[in-house]
Amino acid sequence: MRVLTVIGARPQFIKAAPVTTALRAAGHHEFLVHTGQHYDYLMSKIFFEEIGLPEPDLNLEVGSGSHAYQTGQMLIGLEEVMAQQRPDYVLVYGDTNSTLAGALAASKLQLPIVHIEAGLRSFNREMPEEINRLLTDHCSDVLFCPTQTAVNNLTREGITTGVKLVGDTMFDATRQFAETARQRSAILKELQLEPKGFLLATLHRAYNTDQPAKMREILTAFTETGETVVFLVHPRTRQRIEESGAELGLLNGRVKMMPPLGYLDTLMLEQHARMILTDSGGMQKEAYFFGVPCVTLRPETEWVETVESGWNVIVGSDRAQIVRAVKEHQWPDSLPPAVFGDGHAAHRIVAGLAEMQ
Repeated sequence: MRVLTVIGARPQFIKAAPVTTALRAAGHHEFLVHTGQHYDYLMSKIFFEEIGLPEPDLNLEVGSGSHAYQTGQMLIGLEEVMAQQRPDYVLVYGDTNSTLAGALAASKLQLPIVHIEAGLRSFNREMPEEINRLLTDHCSDVLFCPTQTAVNNLTREGITTGVKLVGDTMFDATRQFAETARQRSAILKELQLEPKGFLLATLHRAYNTDQPAKMREILTAFTETGETVVFLVHPRTRQRIEESGAELGLLNGRVKMMPPLGYLDTLMLEQHARMILTDSGGMQKEAYFFGVPCVTLRPETEWVETVESGWNVIVGSDRAQIVRAVKEHQWPDSLPPAVFGDGHAAHRIVAGLAEMQ
């Protein structure tokens, strides 16, 4: 079986790693294409080093730009390599511009499209990721879903053929690398942090970072929690903070602003944080996997299971709601229900593809 895998952004490296390992262990041929959507060391190369993801067979080096520019440049490069490789399947992950470009290029060449992490819906079409999910799902031939909710979403849209519930490959990766992080990461010592003695925060969605008033509300809330906040700052977020001057007078000594970390250091912080504040979909899940309360800085989430179980609360960008969630919200006493599979999603994906040959 010949597979062409398209990845390009930090979360996709994590999701792809278990599947790539399972594909190659089963003797299948994988051609790995990195679009270059995330391209600096902390957002890209360090992940290949830490989780053993093979070096890409091709890096399109698209870099940053508008959604139209990125997607267009990816389409040009992906069409060429797909026409050369003619794989049995094209694998795309998640909901980024790389996902959509991979699906569209394969569709035009009539190559079977496999969408891993299919069926997610936030029902907010102002999010570029939501458009990417919808379009990718509706042109995919095989749709591997992480949860029953995702399967149900596809059914409501009339997509039932090729749909398979397999579990979440990010859960596979978290299970595999959490212990490695505990053994190898020294980030708690480096930052002089005590387990459960800090909050972990990230912020990167355009509807937060591109609106100075919203970003100021969120950053002010970080300071008003009165707790140590480790704030991992996406490069684009840092640029927006500097452009708006929102940092001045807001971030006190208890808010530690630092660049994004590698996967192992991030896992270490996630599992030892008292609480996670984020607008990242992946970090919401990782918080859930570790049984760490999550405050989501968005008006909705595609991971509704985390909210229904009580382990995630949606607060948007409202300062008062953020502070109240941190200080007053009552979290469950029991561990989160196992709704993301058993940690063997990658093997189910590879076996499912092999059976269709």
